[in-house]
Amino acid sequence: MKFSRFFIDRPIFAGVISVFVALLGLFALPQLPLAQYPEIAPPTVSVMANYPGASAETLAETVAAPWSRRSTASKACST
Repeated sequence: MKFSRFFIDRPIFAGVISVFVALLGLFALPQLPLAQYPEIAPPTVSVMANYPGASAETLAETVAAPWSRRSTASKACST
């Protein structure tokens, strides 16, 4: 109880301490080694379609083009 009362009675001191800690964090951020950051890989999607007897153009028109339009539209909605 005494510890928290110290900072409640001295709000300016508490503010200075918090700014000091934030500045220490900002100065320490560039010192972090790059290996500490997680690996970020873009998401990939694999689509397989089997249309026996269909040409490449038919497959592109019936599968690839609609899927491409839908995935582009969903990217616009999620941002």
